Formats: sequence, C-alpha cells, structure tokens
Amino acid sequence: MPASVVKGGKAGFARHYVGGITGASKSQIQTLIQRKGLITAAAERPGPSPLDIPVTGRIAGVPWRDALDFNEAADLMRHLGTAAFIVCSYLTGMRPGEVLGMRTGCCPDPEPNAEGKVGRHVIRSHEFKTATDECGNHQSAGVEREVPWVAIAPVVHAIRVLERMVPGDALLFDHDAHDLHNLRSGTGSLKRSTIRDRIEDFVAWANAEAAARHLDSEVIPPDPRGKVGTERFRRSLAWHIARRPNGLVALAIQYGHMRTALASEGYASRSRGGIHELIDVETVRAVADTVADLHDDLEAGGGVSGPAARRAIKAAAAAPRFAGTVITATTARRLIANEDAMIFDNPHALLLCHHRRAQALCHRDGIKDTPSLDHCVPGCGNIVRTDQHARQLRDRAEVLDKRAVHTPQPVAERLRANATKLRSFADHHDRARITLQEAAE
Repeated sequence: MPASVVKGGKAGFARHYVGGITGASKSQIQTLIQRKGLITAAAERPGPSPLDIPVTGRIAGVPWRDALDFNEAADLMRHLGTAAFIVCSYLTGMRPGEVLGMRTGCCPDPEPNAEGKVGRHVIRSHEFKTATDECGNHQSAGVEREVPWVAIAPVVHAIRVLERMVPGDALLFDHDAHDLHNLRSGTGSLKRSTIRDRIEDFVAWANAEAAARHLDSEVIPPDPRGKVGTERFRRSLAWHIARRPNGLVALAIQYGHMRTALASEGYASRSRGGIHELIDVETVRAVADTVADLHDDLEAGGGVSGPAARRAIKAAAAAPRFAGTVITATTARRLIANEDAMIFDNPHALLLCHHRRAQALCHRDGIKDTPSLDHCVPGCGNIVRTDQHARQLRDRAEVLDKRAVHTPQPVAERLRANATKLRSFADHHDRARITLQEAAE
C-alpha cells in the first residue's frame, strides 16, 4: 500500500499521494479508506509512493534513485534550495544577504552585440552592507548594485533552478516557496539562521547518500572549526583565488587567473572593496607561508636558482617580520604594493615568482599588482626555483615518459619533448643554484 509516516512514526495510508495521481477528491478517498480498510492495510504492508518523474541524474554512473518518492519530495526540494544557495555564495563571492535578496529575472541571458558575440551572464541585484542614500544614511532595504556580479555557468544553472521553484517576480529564496514544512506568516526570504541550519542538514544528507553508495571519497568530513555557516563561502573562494593557479574552483577554469577577471569585469566589487579585500588578505597570507617555507629551506642548506634567486634570498631573510602580524585589508594592500616582499608560489609551473611588474612577462601592461600565474613564461626575470622544484620537475618528466610509452605518435613525441625540457630546467637549477651562505659572500 502507498504509505506515508504519520504522527508517532507509524505508517499511514498516503491519501495525498493517491489523490494527486488519481485526481480523486478528499471525500472520495475517505470513502475508499473506510470501505476497503486501507489504514490497517497500509500499516501492515507499507509501500513506497513513487512519483511519475523520470530520474536522469547519476552518481558514479548509476541513477541516484530508482524513483522519486512522494514522501521525500519536500526534503529533496529543501536540499535543492540549499545546494543552490551554496553554489551562488561560493562562486560569486556575494554576501549571504545579497544572495537571499536575488529575485527572478536577476540574471537574464545576455544579448549578442553588434558583432554577434554573446557576453557573460551578470546578476543585477541589491547590496545591503554598503547601501546608503545621497546623504550617507544607511538604507536597510538595499540599493541595486552599480556594478553587477559576474555569473559563471554553475551559478546561472542554480538561478534557473530557483526560478522554477518560486513564483514569477518573487525572491529566489522566498520563504513561502522554500518552507514547505513550517509555514510562517509574513513575506520575505529565508532567514540566514535558517540557511545555516539547512547547510548542516544538507551535509548530513549528502554524507548519508555517499555512505549508502560506498563512496567514501565523497563524504564531507567534520569541520574542525565548527558549523560551516554562510559567510565562509566568500572566504573559501578568496583562498582558492589567492592560492590555486589553474585551480580547483570552477571560476579558475572559466577565467584562467582570477585577478584578471576581477579587474576587468568588476567581479563582486567596486574598487578594492567587497571580495577584493578578502582576496588581498588571502594573497598576503599565502605569500607569508611561501616566504616562511623558503626561509626555512635556505636555513637548512637548500639552494635556489633563477634570475630572481638573489632577490628571493633577501626577501626570505625578512620572513620573520610576517610572524605575528595581523593581516587586515589595509596591511594587505600595503604589503602587496611592496614588490621586495612578495614571493608567489606557482605549483603548476613548479617555480616561485618574485614579482616585479617591470620585468613580468605574464602581462606586459605593467598595471597589475600581482602576477598572472596561469601565464607564466619561461625566461621571465622573476623566476625562482628551489631544490624541491628540481626534484618535482624530474618526477613530472618521469610521468610524461611513462605516458609516452602507451601513447601513439606524434603525441608521444610531444610528451618526450616536454619531459626533456623539464629535465633541462632541473639540470640548470643544479648548475646555477646558490645557497644562503654563497649569497652572503
């Protein structure tokens, strides 16, 4: 019997489900229940209440459900809304209130220009934290942002899903549409406290789904800092932008190096406010880690090579000044402007960049304050390599040679050529490396 859980955790006849799929009225269903004794039958032989909706989603190549059940539909919709919030928060850099303030139609499909080229999607919505009137008074209702947020494909998809979940011209997180279990009076979006609770519920649900399919790699581990909350998505985005060239965030795939996109598109900020300040802070923290590691390596007898090797040794000698420093947006901007202090790690290219704008080959306009690490050019005057980089270059060359054995020509030839080039970089490092003691002589 189609069953649903009723008060007390017992199985009861799924009257709403049966009415929905048959079109029968409440009185007709009640008559049938009494005539056929369906309440007792449902308690004795409870069964599923499958919806006639095709299941197209897959996990690890397998459909994630045989069928969607009527009894879980409200919970799944709740988790879907939470997932959309996570995507929008993480991949735009918007503040939680700004995400909750989005409305249907806020991200229209771009129109082609006179040359037929279609631009990027942008989100036109309200900001609240910095919303003031002409007299400088704060406007609690917010104002439409002068510079829209850039929306990449996953964000656009999430917004389109939300637009199907709410009525036209409504808030994308309208509580009437998203609160199916606990309806409350009033208007407006879901509260931030509600979203925080739903994120924790989403983590538990996702982990249960992963465990049921024995996908241990997909389990979300406990967070040592407590609940995820809503503000930390922006910080995580800033961390990835500052530390992962060609990295793991969809933004990096979409735009290459993020600072270029941020500067040219007005992404999530005006001037240096908004998420730019977070990125500056995370950039300086990443540089502090890089300089400290280089300092420790040189003190242990390690060597460096490259056009900027001696400059890097001098910068590493000043590493202790980072220790104990509270990195704020103001101190971050000041440190980024100090070219002598900024050494950037580029694990993709297996090198360090002691960035000086005048010598940078990654961008020749001379206006950017940080390197474009995804456009690193061999022979640049800012390159530094360590002993560890030389080992990693040889390890990567070994991997390329092994791949070449099982790859048809001419791809195999390109792989071997790249392996030879990487070994030449490592050999050059061994010949040209200098240590801290040699630099001091």
